[in-house]
Amino acid sequence: MISRLSCLVSLGLLVGSALALPEDVQTQPTVILDEATVIGQPNGTVVKYLGLPFAQPPIGDLRLRLPKPAPPYTGTINATAFGNQCIQKTPAPVSLPSTVPASVGTYIAGFLARQDVPFSEDCLNLNVIVPADAHPESKLPVAVWIYGGGFEIGSNAVEPGEVVVARSIEIGHPVIFVAMNYRLGAFGFLGGSEVKDAGVANLGLHDQREALRWIQKYISAFGGDPEKVMIWGESAGAASVAMQMQTNGGDTEGLFRAAFMESGSPVSTAYVDSPYLQSTYDQIVTDSGCSNATDALECLRAVSTEVLKAAMDKTPSFSSYQQLNTPWFPRADGTFIPRPPQQQLLEGPIASIPFIVGNDVDEGTIVSFGTLNVTTDDEFLEYVNSNYYRNTSRAAVAKILDLYPADPAAGSPYNTGDEFAYSPQYKRMAAFQGDFFLHAPRRTFVQHLAEKQPVYSYLSNVRTVDGIGAAHGMELADVFGGGPLGDYLIRFAATLDPNGDGAFEWPRYSKAAPLLLTLNDQEPALNLTADTYRAEQMAYLTKLSLADPM
Repeated sequence: MISRLSCLVSLGLLVGSALALPEDVQTQPTVILDEATVIGQPNGTVVKYLGLPFAQPPIGDLRLRLPKPAPPYTGTINATAFGNQCIQKTPAPVSLPSTVPASVGTYIAGFLARQDVPFSEDCLNLNVIVPADAHPESKLPVAVWIYGGGFEIGSNAVEPGEVVVARSIEIGHPVIFVAMNYRLGAFGFLGGSEVKDAGVANLGLHDQREALRWIQKYISAFGGDPEKVMIWGESAGAASVAMQMQTNGGDTEGLFRAAFMESGSPVSTAYVDSPYLQSTYDQIVTDSGCSNATDALECLRAVSTEVLKAAMDKTPSFSSYQQLNTPWFPRADGTFIPRPPQQQLLEGPIASIPFIVGNDVDEGTIVSFGTLNVTTDDEFLEYVNSNYYRNTSRAAVAKILDLYPADPAAGSPYNTGDEFAYSPQYKRMAAFQGDFFLHAPRRTFVQHLAEKQPVYSYLSNVRTVDGIGAAHGMELADVFGGGPLGDYLIRFAATLDPNGDGAFEWPRYSKAAPLLLTLNDQEPALNLTADTYRAEQMAYLTKLSLADPM
């Protein structure tokens, strides 16, 4: 009993069961978990239960170890405030020239902004948001959100899940929203041979899996149906969803029945013990003062949070010169991710479930400001060769210059002519990076699986900020703002079919008819686009990436 209570005290969730609760708290909604009464926060047509621990705090000797399930709940738990965010990497500052519209800086700052919620390693908690009238017999579908942030930043406090639940009630398909935290950066995705040998690589993905197990055990108490779970994410969260589909030989263990991915799919990454990841590990060890330790991993478990974070902050981030080639993306470890994700996709197996995946038109624009100093063809070639295709011949990489010309009118943001060419190579870099990391992997993903299982794919051409086109993440305002893509998502979570309610018909994707539901910021608001754009370019990038993953 004492150890269970201590765990809850450490998470700031316990309101002692022997204490008299204020009258206004006594009237709040509650859920019974194990031997605990969990107090929620009503908000209009929904109720929020926030900061519930799904695993033991990964602190002390549990740092850099696989997550352990939380002990049974006891006492009274006040779940009316967000739980701690996980420790995050401080992104490199983004310096924009005066020619970039000020709104672009505001948009990027929004991506890098931190929530006003405490940071701690004791962060493995989740939020459950339900319709106000849900009860244990409701058996509602469950949409499980995994946030993005390059596996460096982000938390379950970022997106307003209550908006999704309220909207689901409005359109007659009520769902439950769950959002988990998972460890980030050096605390969740440390690489190197020592990490691989110890079986503690990709810990953030293991955290996600543990949260899914928690949902199976407890979601019925909130009114959810554990057999109707859809996993869903954006960017790094979407890539996480894809890897949850790939792990365990494609066996979902009954943890989910469908998936929804916004701007993410099996990515072009290599192995967790590659020279790049090993050098990062060695530098973290040195900067943490552990280079002379007999067991460096044990030493890393003992240093202070501040020391380990400071070491992590010296490494590249997605906003630095290396851009998408950071050491914090998941890599193949032989266990959770047996082989590089794109290679594994083609070799199989993968979960045979219906899924939706899509992209924004201009995926590469906001991640290409870190290389504005790359201004010539030779510098562009050297950058791509040394940063992304390190084991590919210069001649093979040089073909990319022909496929992605320096002409601004051919670059991203697309269909803007010579506008927004912030440097001689910016629009070329944005076009290449958007295809290399997001569009081409998504196309490979859907084309490989469309004849095997139900697949739907979309393209968002909604531009909310002038100067960067329909940029990475812009569809989030639609999904979390009651827009059409959000309605499709809700129906898919509820029925495994995004169509219905008189909405514009979204056809299944097939090789014979590779059609993308396209969302526009002008009329027509919705139409269909053939998934054939930049076919030669993407086919070539996929060929290089399969042979030489990052």
